[in-house]
Amino acid sequence: MLKKQEKGGINLWELTIEKAQEGLRTKEFSASELVEAALRNIEELEPKLHAFLTLTPELALEAARTADERIARGEKLLALSGIPCSLKDAILVQGVPCTAGSRMLEHYIAPYDAFVSKKLKEAGAAIMGKTNMDEFGMGASTEHSVFGPTKNPADPERVAGGSSGGSAASVALGECVISLGEDTGGSIRQPASFCGVVGLKPTYGAVSRAGVIALASSLDQVGPFARTARDAEILFNVIRGKDPLDSTSVDCPYKPQTTNYKLQDLRIGVPKEYFAKGLEAGVEKAVRQAIQKFEKAGARVAQIQLPYTEYALAAYYVINMSEASANLARYDGVRYGLHQEESDLLQEYLDSRGAGLGKEVKRRIMLGTYALSAGYYEAYYLKAQKVRSLLKQDFDKAFTAVDVIMGPTSPVLPFRLGERIQDPLAMYLVDAYTVPANVVGLPAISLPAGRVGNLPVGLQVMAPAFAENLLFELGKTFENL
Repeated sequence: MLKKQEKGGINLWELTIEKAQEGLRTKEFSASELVEAALRNIEELEPKLHAFLTLTPELALEAARTADERIARGEKLLALSGIPCSLKDAILVQGVPCTAGSRMLEHYIAPYDAFVSKKLKEAGAAIMGKTNMDEFGMGASTEHSVFGPTKNPADPERVAGGSSGGSAASVALGECVISLGEDTGGSIRQPASFCGVVGLKPTYGAVSRAGVIALASSLDQVGPFARTARDAEILFNVIRGKDPLDSTSVDCPYKPQTTNYKLQDLRIGVPKEYFAKGLEAGVEKAVRQAIQKFEKAGARVAQIQLPYTEYALAAYYVINMSEASANLARYDGVRYGLHQEESDLLQEYLDSRGAGLGKEVKRRIMLGTYALSAGYYEAYYLKAQKVRSLLKQDFDKAFTAVDVIMGPTSPVLPFRLGERIQDPLAMYLVDAYTVPANVVGLPAISLPAGRVGNLPVGLQVMAPAFAENLLFELGKTFENL
């Protein structure tokens, strides 16, 4: 297991946002000292962990100085004043490289801030840098990053999950306090599970996607990583909301789920389909024990059925690859990305995309283009959208009988580096329990549910649309059970 660093007297892995800001207000440490402690952690851990692709110490220290000046003037701290934070390298930060883990964008510098990056800066966050990811978000292990994989903090011989593996790992070991990832089919929740942290995929539209490099536009959603549900709640409240630059974003007023909240009134649904073949025994035991804690505290637990779950993964990958094929058409070496000079224009396209895009990206572009082509659109893409509607009906029906749905985040423990990289189908199956929430646009959170040996296990909790407040409250309750 990678060791947490203790130099500087500030243990970042023990700090929450509220504890850190209390330390700032009481002058226990300054924001500059907090950021410098994070930078020391990064310097010592990165050679083994490889969570970051780009560091932005100047940006972080500038935010820290601003926080210290506010304190000196006796002004109230902002929501994230001085809090070390990282962002997945698919999220634009003005003036900072944004590679999406790809050779195609290796030298791309973001010309503006994403909506969520702007929100972080306005809230006073100290942006430490951009984190490693599978190329264009295509993967479940961060092994598809052209810059090398991120290692699991619990066992450096295993993967950190993906595609937001760098963000999850950076939070787990105290390189930062919070992070932003992006979830297309589980890319926040699965690495959160693998690294033993909290990860939320918000309701589709709750957070703007403007300034985020797209994989599949009807599935992508930005969300928080944190070590506690309360920290994830604070970060979500900073980044949520309507954005005129994203027509799919909505204004979603947020009220904490504290009024009249009683665990005894909670109805938990446990899908039969989420405890089927392919679920590792250790994972099942840890997740069932976690659910039993809610039951012992007074919640009512009932088995439910989601009949179309067996088709969710296939439908998801048809939609994912089709939309990826459309979104990545722009990376042709002329308008965006790596350019290979040739005398023939067609050869320039072929060489630029051939050199700039990795094997998994090419695989998904080809399959997606095939699914959208004349003669196959109705057989694949249209049919996948019909399954999407049926799956939504499953969840609508389930939520008339239960308040939340619980199950494993991942069917497997963090696997060894290289174990699945040559078997795309084995890699895709890791997403079996996370993709339904993306397909139907529901919020879902992964909570640390224990360990098998030293390897973390995640409990996934899904709720009706825009019920993030319930997920956070359950997370806070679970941490105290």
